[in-house]
Amino acid sequence: MTRARGILALLLAVCALAVSGCAGFPTSGPPEYGLESGGTGNGSPNVNFIPNRPQPGATPQEIVEGFIDAGSGPGVAENWDVAREFLAPSLAETWRPETSVTVDERAERDYVETGDGEVDFAFDVVGTVDDKGAYQRAELAPGSQTFRLAQQSDGEWRITEAPDGIWLDEGQFPTVFHRYPLMYFDPTWQFLVPDVRWFPITKARVSITTALVNKPMSEWLAASVKTAFPDDVVATASVPIDADGVAEVDLSETLLAADPLFRDRMLTQLEESLRAAGVIDVVMSVDSAPIDAQPVAVRSTRVPVAPLVLTADGFGFLTGDEVDPIPGLSDAVESAAPVSVQVGPEREFAAARLGDGRVVRLNAGGVDPEFADTRSGLVDPTIDPFGIVWSVPREDPGAVRAYLPSGDPVDVADAWSGATSISAMALSRDGTRVAAAVMAGGRTMVWVAGVVRDGDNVPIRLSAPVQQLAVVAGTGIGITWIDDMSVGVLGRGESQSVVVEQLVGGPTASSVAAPDMASIAGGTGISSLRLRAEDGTLFVKRGTVWQPTATGILLLATQQGAPQ
Repeated sequence: MTRARGILALLLAVCALAVSGCAGFPTSGPPEYGLESGGTGNGSPNVNFIPNRPQPGATPQEIVEGFIDAGSGPGVAENWDVAREFLAPSLAETWRPETSVTVDERAERDYVETGDGEVDFAFDVVGTVDDKGAYQRAELAPGSQTFRLAQQSDGEWRITEAPDGIWLDEGQFPTVFHRYPLMYFDPTWQFLVPDVRWFPITKARVSITTALVNKPMSEWLAASVKTAFPDDVVATASVPIDADGVAEVDLSETLLAADPLFRDRMLTQLEESLRAAGVIDVVMSVDSAPIDAQPVAVRSTRVPVAPLVLTADGFGFLTGDEVDPIPGLSDAVESAAPVSVQVGPEREFAAARLGDGRVVRLNAGGVDPEFADTRSGLVDPTIDPFGIVWSVPREDPGAVRAYLPSGDPVDVADAWSGATSISAMALSRDGTRVAAAVMAGGRTMVWVAGVVRDGDNVPIRLSAPVQQLAVVAGTGIGITWIDDMSVGVLGRGESQSVVVEQLVGGPTASSVAAPDMASIAGGTGISSLRLRAEDGTLFVKRGTVWQPTATGILLLATQQGAPQ
């Protein structure tokens, strides 16, 4: 009873310090001796698991179970000290927990003691995180691992053979590891582009800084973005932060030789990457001496909250019952009577698919559409920040073609290799990535690839796509970028529509809607994700439910940004 009262008192104290932390307590999982308050780097308390330690007389199976459960407790020093207590001393010194994370379903774990100090552990893999913090989704793939144990001089069993890395239940994973976007620049140095990684919250600042400055970019994105950090600039393994949220990042002396503009860009990357870890500002230093630098201005990819629609009253932004037209462009859209529209960031042009299947470019002030992709079976087109219209036939996913503002077509190489068909394609608003709903292996899949451009920003090829993303139930209908890190996909099954929200580099969420949904459009954040039904009803997601907000919508358009 005394111990129980102590735990209750600690929980109440933590809740008094951080109500938001208490809201994230796990609702299931292994018994815990208690919780500790650890820092996330922003000066606010955060709740961390304290796993059970080895109990006297524990069997080999109980030792292995305890070791697996101890993956939930990295500790303030991120050394997984409790997990090491289940290992024999020689293994405890060499075991590297940071090598990988296997995310699984705790309820499906199975342990079998085979005798002679061996325990077979079976589990279902939900996802994995590698030593760079990159998350890959799995489809409940079965996994197994054999642990070998030996009795120590005190008679207690300890693990003598185990792989590097830890296991985490999928419910505990987002509590122990958080997502942090590493920020890079697009090739024009106008936009910041996120590369999502997952690190333990206890040393997030160091993990983010080390990954951004000292380690390579994700392979699929590397040819599509730039970093201001040259290879010879290295960050130290310490990122202290003061009470005002200002972090100091100490860099090697080679920073002093960098161009001042690039130092400003380095600071921008650091500040925006560390922001998710509670950092307000960053001071770069060399041997603890501050280096003068100022963050550079970057272009936003946010779009207006109001949906962009075509109704009987015209084309424009819907506010209440009124449609606010886009000067010049609305006339061009209304005249063309398209079945899909994507508007460029400056609202001076749009990519459209007409009723006869052609893909065209519409210009503000123009009467007739410019140029046309007349191939059969084209999906809805997408447009990039440079006014380039992208188009692809549904039954030939490798035949991606980009139409320059001049109207000249460019074939984009290495597009969607391995896909048998494509139902939707959308470029990110910064123009560095392209997402698609493709058919592969008999299923509708979400793939994302990097866009590789030449010195004139003309696309020349796609990177090998990230394929470990969502599987979409039924037929793919549409795809849209929700924000810089997430895409939304609309699929249609026999009895319902399915909306998949895929964090690129993270887990997937999904919801269901009525079976007659016809199109999807992203805004800025999940709350602005919208659906249009075949009868013209517009839906928006409220919590987990799709609710109607307007009727008479003839077309739901997407936006690639807003004027500067």
